[in-house]
Amino acid sequence: MAAQFGRRLAKGATTTAVAALAVAALSASQAPGVTADDNGRTTTAGAVEASPDPAAGNGATGNSPYYTDLPPLNTPSPAPTDGSTPSISPVESEAGIPATLLDAYKKAETELRASKPGCNLPWQLLAAIGQVESGQARGGRVDADGTTTSKILGPQLDGNGFALIKDTDHGVYDGNSAYDSAVGPMQFIPSTWAWAGRDGNGDGVKDPNNIYDAALAAGHYLCRNNWDLATGAGLEDAILSYNPSRHYLNTVLSWLEYYRKGTHEIPDGTGTVPGSRSDGGAGGSTPSAPSTSPGTTEPSRPGNGSTKPKPTPPAPPSTTPPSSGGPSTPPSTPPATPTESVDHLEDSGTPKLTAMAGDAFGDKISTRAENAAGTGVPKVRIRFTIVGDTDATFAGGEKVATALTGSSGVATASALQAGETTGTFTVRTTLIGRTVTAPDYTATVTQRVADTLVRTTTTALTCAPNGEFADAVQLKATYKKAVADKVAVTATLIKSADDATVTDKGPYFKDADGKTVRTLTGLTTDADGLLKLPQLYSDDTTGTFLLRVTTAGGATLDVTLTVAAPGTDASTSPAPSPSPSARS
Repeated sequence: MAAQFGRRLAKGATTTAVAALAVAALSASQAPGVTADDNGRTTTAGAVEASPDPAAGNGATGNSPYYTDLPPLNTPSPAPTDGSTPSISPVESEAGIPATLLDAYKKAETELRASKPGCNLPWQLLAAIGQVESGQARGGRVDADGTTTSKILGPQLDGNGFALIKDTDHGVYDGNSAYDSAVGPMQFIPSTWAWAGRDGNGDGVKDPNNIYDAALAAGHYLCRNNWDLATGAGLEDAILSYNPSRHYLNTVLSWLEYYRKGTHEIPDGTGTVPGSRSDGGAGGSTPSAPSTSPGTTEPSRPGNGSTKPKPTPPAPPSTTPPSSGGPSTPPSTPPATPTESVDHLEDSGTPKLTAMAGDAFGDKISTRAENAAGTGVPKVRIRFTIVGDTDATFAGGEKVATALTGSSGVATASALQAGETTGTFTVRTTLIGRTVTAPDYTATVTQRVADTLVRTTTTALTCAPNGEFADAVQLKATYKKAVADKVAVTATLIKSADDATVTDKGPYFKDADGKTVRTLTGLTTDADGLLKLPQLYSDDTTGTFLLRVTTAGGATLDVTLTVAAPGTDASTSPAPSPSPSARS
């Protein structure tokens, strides 16, 4: 630990030196009366009130303090690809990301990838900001919905060492009706949250204390000016817009680089809370409920209402006050969270999972979370992960889906969508936040099929000897009266209806080299279930012949082909030997 602490000091000094070089340029670009402190954080001279407008340079957090701890020396362990949770050592817990927060960051990236693809937001950037702003919600102290178990508030922004931002939310978010404070795991000030807030978990509420909401809001905030975060300039501009401090920028970039090398999921509540803040305070104090009195905030990270913070070691809050006049009552043991009470996951009557390639699965996976007594546990989050060699996905094209258990403890995954790869694959279930016994589900994708095949025209198909047929054979395939697209088709010229042997006389196709072929494979119907066969030719043999077309699934159609000399009645033409029983 001493070696790591020394390394942090050295790296911190280097980062500060880099930041110091940039402070002059940053300050020069600011309006009169705006200065920068030793960390590159902007402050307003003369306690001039700061505007909530992000263009004024206050960022999303109102320049609130942040954690300055740098990534550990050890290389992060890559996330497992099978959906399991790796075992975590004490050192690795500092580098790991609590399960619910990691899920929220990845969900936000997915949403931004669809809504603002040009932004190229990586989830690792959200994780880096979440680490620097709140130490990953104080080590992942969130419930199954992603809401912090107690509020995370910054210092009141009263102009005393910070920006001056008078109350804008009537104390709704920060419990302070005189001044604003940064709120939640991503540390939004209320005035910014008013326009940047998002509902990331679909509960109809935009809550800055919820990591799903806050992570999605942070993603939209970083992407709001059409910055391309895949470029160095766009990335720096976006981070500086969140907090206009070069030291902050360098710290976030350090964590971004670290997480990009690989990270791992750890159970909620087991992360390490950082120890150093940009305002010189320590971050290990235990949070308390916010005060509703004007001008006060909770003594928690990041920062507190006092200019001389007094950190205390982390300790579980006592729910029983000491009795008057006697010995104090030992703190009671906090009740287990729903996640902690789960003993195992089990199947909840999921039917057999089968779908044709390209179709949605008709049934969904249902999994039940139970405690040791076999009772369902509500309000815990279950992850469903597709593993194996398949292009099947959940709705929205994702390989991972999460769902919250209901009152009976059952969570139902979103619908599975089959790809084009046939065969079986596995859907693995895990409890987010803890490792428990959980079921795997097998799903099967079958090939596309058709049960009916018809010609699209009734034109007679005739040809003179050594000629070519004037009309092509056009077909339509259906399955249960619906279009059967991308269905495999085989076309074969046979001797007769009773003899499916390939004929060696009469009509034929040509391959790419112009050679005669009488069997075609690898044909498929188009998006409308249609198929037009290649040009047909004939040798000098006259008579009536059969073209048999079959599809995957068993649909079969015999098409009559007639070869006759010009002026000859085709109906009287003799059938070619040896197929006297060929029929239309």
